[in-house]
Amino acid sequence: MTQPSEAGSVSRPNILIFMTDQQQAQVVQPGHPCRLPHVRRLAAEGLSFSRVYPPMAHCSPARASFMTGLYPSQHGIHNNVSNEQAIGRSLKPGTETFSEKLKDAGYGLFFTGKWHVSGTENPRDRGWEELSVKAGTDVYMGVRRETWPTLAPVLREEAGRGRHRGEIVRPGWGNVQLYGTSPLTYEQTEDYQVVRRGIEQLEELQGGDRPWCLYIGTTGPHDPFIVPEPYASLYDPKQIALPPNYRDSLKDKPGLYRRMRRNFDQLDESEVRESIAHYWGYCTMMDDMLGEVLETLERCGMQDNTLVLFLSDHGEHAGAHGLYAKGLSHFEEGYRVPCVMRWPGGMAHPGRSEDAFVSLADLAPTLLEAAGVEPLSRCAGRSLLPFLANGKPAGWRTSMYTQCDGVEVYHTSRMVRTDRYKFVYHPTDIDELYDLHADPYELTNLAELEALEPVKRDMYRLMWENAFRYEDTIFNKYLTVATADYGPLDAIVNERPSQVQAD
Repeated sequence: MTQPSEAGSVSRPNILIFMTDQQQAQVVQPGHPCRLPHVRRLAAEGLSFSRVYPPMAHCSPARASFMTGLYPSQHGIHNNVSNEQAIGRSLKPGTETFSEKLKDAGYGLFFTGKWHVSGTENPRDRGWEELSVKAGTDVYMGVRRETWPTLAPVLREEAGRGRHRGEIVRPGWGNVQLYGTSPLTYEQTEDYQVVRRGIEQLEELQGGDRPWCLYIGTTGPHDPFIVPEPYASLYDPKQIALPPNYRDSLKDKPGLYRRMRRNFDQLDESEVRESIAHYWGYCTMMDDMLGEVLETLERCGMQDNTLVLFLSDHGEHAGAHGLYAKGLSHFEEGYRVPCVMRWPGGMAHPGRSEDAFVSLADLAPTLLEAAGVEPLSRCAGRSLLPFLANGKPAGWRTSMYTQCDGVEVYHTSRMVRTDRYKFVYHPTDIDELYDLHADPYELTNLAELEALEPVKRDMYRLMWENAFRYEDTIFNKYLTVATADYGPLDAIVNERPSQVQAD
């Protein structure tokens, strides 16, 4: 039995997971104007991790990594599984999830909300009792070839009118309303119905003697940012500052970024401020739902022996670099996520913040160790429990590695970052290198700067070391695809270790 607390031994904890969708870490930082009283209360009573990243900033691969403790190259989910273009729609054979281990150890498992881990399995196939499932195997996201003729009349009518405020016009594709006000009430939203099922389950679990794990997954604050009142008008757009990197020209960055931005350049600055106001409102609405869950937990007398985990699957640009959503770029806003843990019976010195590099793949081994359950037979992540005990595991990672093999279209890139530098390898475009100490908003790409060539070479080496460690698949040396300035040989044979890991 794990005993991370100075308070002594704890019984097997209940586990409550509240996972939002597409929530950037920036909104939970101290001093941020987005109102998140319940997340901040959790942080005051628990432990916040300030540098948490998914192995890929896209729903399915991120969620699969959370469930399995593995990287996409290991678990087999690289893209949106609800899409026929996905490289893989199923977890690789033999891949375990933490839920199966908990069930085998006697835990009751309950799932409500967004799944999106596999296109061929639902939560029940991995040990969960399904209360309400969104983005399961019955969902297809996108438009198939044979559907386009039926869309033509609607799209032509749409193309014949003017652009609405907050709308992205896309000739031949159909328009997208980025933000707006929903006619629904708070209680009528799909997310509230999901959360309500979780609350009802908590009430049913009151007084039981079997440990349980409850997963509540919202689809907010994922785009589009269309929210009911009072959240739609909670923040005054005129009082919202544009992101510090909003006016980034992107001229020194991969052309794909500029191509993505063209759609969003239709929005004037007042619309960008309005979009951010709606995004913050969406985040506050999710926080209010979290608050109802926490209140129920306390009212039912289960707070003291419940490990609460609040996190998101990936970030959201929300106007940073003039972009929205996530996936193909590697900027901090689109990747870094909030992560807060509270465990009254198993935590030393609550109210702390930890800035070690943490991967979503670390959560599965953390939950299993907290429950006193045998570990996954194969796992890339490491348990965070030593941090809860106010310590730091020996040999903890000093860099973060991420893998991108596309979203709903194919695209290959890899990112590695240390405390100081971030490097992104693009096989089909220019690389990126940022000095995050001097340039935290990633405005100036230093990849072609001759004076930093030694740094770039070391970052390449560090990238290859991570790629080898996580069984990546980018080692093909065919002459048209081996475009990296420095190949993997030195890193793999360990002739000279990277010099930038602890910078």
